[in-house]
Amino acid sequence: MEVLKNYLNHENYRKLFDIDNPKLHRFVAEYLKLCDPAKVFICTDGKKDINYIREAAIKNGEEESLTLPGQTFHFDGYHDQARDKTHTKFLTPESLKEIRSILKNIMRGHELFVSFFCLGPSDSEFSIPCVQITDSPYVIHSENILYRTAYKNFKRLGKKNTDFFRFVHSGGKLNKHHVSQNIESRRIYIDTGEEIIYAVNTQYGGNSIGLKKLSLRLAIHRAAREGWLAEHMFVMGVRGPKQRKTYFTGAFPSMCGKTSTSMVTNESVLGDDIAYLRQKSGKVHAVNAEKGMFGIIRGINSKDNPIIWKTLHNPNEIIFSNILLTKDRQVYWVGKDVPRPTEGYNYSGEWVAGNKDKQGKEIQPSHPNARFTLDLAALENVDPNLDNPAGVEIGGIIYGGRDPDTSVPVEESFSWTHGIITKAASLESKTTSATLEETGIKKFNPMSNIDFLSIPLGQYVENNLNFGNSLKKPPLIFSVNYFLENKQGNFMNTKKDKAVWLKWMELRVHQEISAIKTPTGFIPRYEDLKKLFKEVLGREYHEQDYTEQFTLKIPENLAKIDRIIEIYKTEVSDTPEVLFRMLEEQKQRLIQARDKYGDYVLPNRVE
Repeated sequence: MEVLKNYLNHENYRKLFDIDNPKLHRFVAEYLKLCDPAKVFICTDGKKDINYIREAAIKNGEEESLTLPGQTFHFDGYHDQARDKTHTKFLTPESLKEIRSILKNIMRGHELFVSFFCLGPSDSEFSIPCVQITDSPYVIHSENILYRTAYKNFKRLGKKNTDFFRFVHSGGKLNKHHVSQNIESRRIYIDTGEEIIYAVNTQYGGNSIGLKKLSLRLAIHRAAREGWLAEHMFVMGVRGPKQRKTYFTGAFPSMCGKTSTSMVTNESVLGDDIAYLRQKSGKVHAVNAEKGMFGIIRGINSKDNPIIWKTLHNPNEIIFSNILLTKDRQVYWVGKDVPRPTEGYNYSGEWVAGNKDKQGKEIQPSHPNARFTLDLAALENVDPNLDNPAGVEIGGIIYGGRDPDTSVPVEESFSWTHGIITKAASLESKTTSATLEETGIKKFNPMSNIDFLSIPLGQYVENNLNFGNSLKKPPLIFSVNYFLENKQGNFMNTKKDKAVWLKWMELRVHQEISAIKTPTGFIPRYEDLKKLFKEVLGREYHEQDYTEQFTLKIPENLAKIDRIIEIYKTEVSDTPEVLFRMLEEQKQRLIQARDKYGDYVLPNRVE
């Protein structure tokens, strides 16, 4: 209490102690004393406090206003543009000592903000309360858009609330461009025991917005103890015949179509990134842990993404990050269907077309990982069940990644176990610019969650298997592949084709169409897809295209199975034995098909 009285003025002291929670008070006091800020602001759910945060982000230079009301832009540092996998680690005694030494007096001269949020809908069995401490109003502003505020919930629960997640962040010293200066000391540490996240000397949202992927690590760890699932998944509603709506979740690595799938025209979106799944009355229900979208803006255009495009060009509270600001203060990003500017200002500073970096590579107008942050409520296709405390019943689960040469565009597994093992636990995808690593390399990424696991992979696979196998009728499991290439290296499908795959999956959930059984799963019949392409997209779907896209590639599938088995044998402890058995059975089915039909099997020959 002495520490809090020394740092808090009367109003902020009252706001904090209106919450009768000694654990919270000790947490705040500990990091006030360690970080030594110049002043402290306790943020409630009130509009006045939330507006104070927004204005503070503009005042300290982390954001600037744009022409449209509510819109701002933010730049991260040149070398702070993506998730830092190298320096994101689980806490050890040594790293705790290091992080505390970095945090020591790091906020001198800064204002510290304390804010309260809820992961999942409020007053729900899915809910996880959270407290964020940071000296970055940009971080709090982002979280106010992305998450449900929860000051009132903390007041109501009082000292009963003992299991909240805690987040400590500092951008550290900012340079003249108002970005983190000491990037060499960027650290992100995850303490699953105490359920605390530490992030310092970084501003990029994936590193600094603790409630995003960092909290997913904490949630996965908690879910493993409690028997539910925390997943890197969208949640969406797909409309079927007679106004039926079927809900799906889907796991895709970043920049692999996750947001664009959840935003398909004429369907409804509940979330594009993180889902919590629980069993309720013998069925799987899911919620969006968030209420907003931190989306990749590259490639967003009026033709392919009409709903997001419209939202981005109307007065809405939106933060654009790492885009190009033109001389007339317009926002431009790579892939925007307007004339490309020749000059402006971006994350690299003053930009002119043809600028090159130190390696001689041309600097694009916007960063490949440029983002937009908005509230889902601003979207015209937001699902009315977004804040339903019971969540929505899930009919199907989709797994997808960047796979140029192996998987067909859409396929259904034989069973829950077959799907978890061959679709989810065997997922591979080419890397993208969403992380600080070399791009274009096919990497093992089970459930699209490998970067965020806080429990052993073998245990995680086992948890997924047990979760669905305990149900009489679990959701169907599908795989999709939007990135299959022909021999010329061109994509075989258009961006809009995913709308057809969704409709086919919806019909399969309700057993309203049949499918072709192959050694790797069930694939669509040409007649069904031809009809759906006409109904959904208004265009012909030629049998030649179908044959090329759905040909079973046996050598590539066998090579993938061998890669996956080797990984689980040599790099994963406690792998469930059923995984090896299931993959071996699939391997034998493929070999038998090869012996009968050859290396490449046309879809009309495999049944």
